[in-house]
Amino acid sequence: MASVAQYIQSLLQVGRYHFAIEDAVSSLSKKREATVRALSRLRAKGELAIPQRGFYVIIPPEYRALGCLPAEQFVPQLMEHRRQPYYAALLSAAQLHGAAHQKPQCFQVMVGKPLPVISCGLVQVVFHVRARVEHVGTSAMNTPRGQILVSSPEATGLDLVGYVKHAGGLDNVATVLSELAELMTSNKLVDEARMAPISWSQRLGYLLEKLGYARVARDLKGYVAEHAQRVTPLESHAPRTGAERANDWKVAITRKVEPDL
Repeated sequence: MASVAQYIQSLLQVGRYHFAIEDAVSSLSKKREATVRALSRLRAKGELAIPQRGFYVIIPPEYRALGCLPAEQFVPQLMEHRRQPYYAALLSAAQLHGAAHQKPQCFQVMVGKPLPVISCGLVQVVFHVRARVEHVGTSAMNTPRGQILVSSPEATGLDLVGYVKHAGGLDNVATVLSELAELMTSNKLVDEARMAPISWSQRLGYLLEKLGYARVARDLKGYVAEHAQRVTPLESHAPRTGAERANDWKVAITRKVEPDL
């Protein structure tokens, strides 16, 4: 009968750094309680972590101080285990695209229904909910443990204006967009806009034009002209009354945007 250490070594030999408790119990032919106790001893040594109940990650020596694998190296496997659609989103997506000025304090993931925050060692994963998450444009990016789905630059831009308070505020969103826009194309932006509330397109188009990316926002302007029925405030919580208007985008300019350029 193989030991827990031998089981973990067999996973590492095929490049696998995660497993579910059910897999371990089945492979070791031991009772669940005995398997959990053996795994707990390895956790105490810093060799394993549990980002979510019943789901283990193996921590190689270079990440022992972190107390977990980096989020991008286990989130895809965890979501596959849970059979839930997902993508790396917001500031985490921007960072993976090379458009974040500083590393986000947590790893942000978009999902279709609420999930609790994951705290694993020094790693924190925060989940945000978006309708029809499986239809949002993504690309697969390589990590040392496989691939992770990341929202496309266009989808990331729309998410950033849709979830401003989770993206460091409007000024920070504008700062990130100033780099992310370089990766966007006008026609793809409209394709993604069809998957999002029209107010997101209005705000994003206004910001892109303000940042000097009118060419990227060109097709989006036509989309907004056809579909926007009302003026939306630049900040979703701000009143529209009394504010200056950007008529092309039907946006009430509720405050001055000051990106860190």
